[in-house]
Order: sequence, then structure tokens, then C-alpha cells
Amino acid sequence: MAFDPGFDITPVYDPMGFVYGPDTFGPEPELRTLDDIRTSLMDPACDGPDVVYAIAMDVGRRQDLPAMLKRDLLFGVVTYSKGALGREPVRSQGHIHAVSPSCGASTCEVYVIWSGAAYIYMQETAKDDPGRCFAVYAQPGDVVIVPPKWAHATIVGDVGQNLTFGAWCVRDYGFDYDDVRAHGGIAWFPQVEGDETTWVANGAYQPSELVVRGPRARAEFGLRQGVPIYQQFVENPDLFLFVSKPESAKALWQDFEP
Repeated sequence: MAFDPGFDITPVYDPMGFVYGPDTFGPEPELRTLDDIRTSLMDPACDGPDVVYAIAMDVGRRQDLPAMLKRDLLFGVVTYSKGALGREPVRSQGHIHAVSPSCGASTCEVYVIWSGAAYIYMQETAKDDPGRCFAVYAQPGDVVIVPPKWAHATIVGDVGQNLTFGAWCVRDYGFDYDDVRAHGGIAWFPQVEGDETTWVANGAYQPSELVVRGPRARAEFGLRQGVPIYQQFVENPDLFLFVSKPESAKALWQDFEP
């Protein structure tokens, strides 16, 4: 991989999944197919890879599991197929983090790209007025935070490469797809134009503007650039409490800009 995950895990592509080292725990990956996500695509009848992505929630070093459990955290990993879904790059369908019983709130998520490239797309709501909309272009080693309550989707940023990333999430995570699906997808559809990704507004929403940008440094959350976010947890297990207890960072979520 282009960036060190921070523990012993290797993505594989045929079939898509992950190989865990001897000191690493993790489940059999779940596979999301094109049929699973059609209703949220610009062209629901499109062709594309049958398996869109493989996801394994709750992976890491065996010795770190007690610290994760104590803080209601888990680490998830995802690999996306190369290619396109019709005119769109391979992507997820989009969702909002449901309210987690452990903290009584929608929670954030902290991504780090391991290989390939991604657009982490976010919009403030999935109601008729989507609010502020951002597409953050991220490459290996880049960290992106999705704030609580925002609808978001992951989009392959280079259709010639598989995308793999890891993310810190709350342990009792849940996904709310209802409002995204009610609008036939996210507020801005990505589109492959040669070597470029362009964006087309989804007419099911009120008009909005999309900001496409690179990732921000997140020193306000105590994060260090260039250091695997898994390793940062090992060094300071309380660092990511803002993920499982978002109210602890309430001031940072006010006027948050991806």
C-alpha cells in the first residue's frame, strides 16, 4: 500500500477482501454489490463491477481491542473496485450516521486513505435543502473527518485504481439511508469525464453549491499529519473520544468546515 496502515493488514482484490496478520483480528468482509446501491445512482440501470466494495468493520491488533471496547470505538476498512458505474466513478450510495445508543447522538468518522484516491463527499443534510456541500479529494496519508449528522459518500478518485481506506467509528454504529434514497442519491453526482471528475446537481434537491477542495490539517482535534491514525490511537487511546462521544468536541462541530 502507498501508506502504512499502522498494523498488519493487506487488501486483496481477487476476490476482494483483506488478509490479516497473526496479531490482527477482523471479520470476513461484507460485499456490497451494484444491485445493493442502484437506487442511489445517477443511472440506476447502469452497468459496472458486480462487487462495488468490500467492508470489514472492527479490525485491529488483538492487544488493542480492550482499549477500543473501553472507549466504544472500532476501526473499519474498505476497499473499492476500480472502474465506473455507468458515467459515475465507483462509489458508495451515501448515508447519515444514525444516533448511537452509547452516546445518544449521531457520530463523526475519521478516514485515512491507504491506497488509490478518493472524494469524500459531504452535505449538511439529506433533506430538500442539502445545505453546504463539499467533495474533499484525498490521497494516501490524507485524513478527512466527516462531522456528525452530515450525509456523506465515498467516491473513487481515480477509476484506474482500487481505493482502500481505514476509519475510526463508534462501536455501535448505524447507517440511516432513508433521506438519501428518498432523493435518489446525494445532492451532487460525480461523473467521469476522461481523466477528470465533474459534478452534476441532483434535481431532487433544492439548488446548492459544491466546494471541491483538498483535505485540511486537523490539529484542533490533536491529529498529526503523516502518522497513521491507528498508530495515533495506540500512542494515545483517548485521542479519538471525539468520535464515540461527539459532545466532548461540541465547540469544534460548530461551523465545522470539511
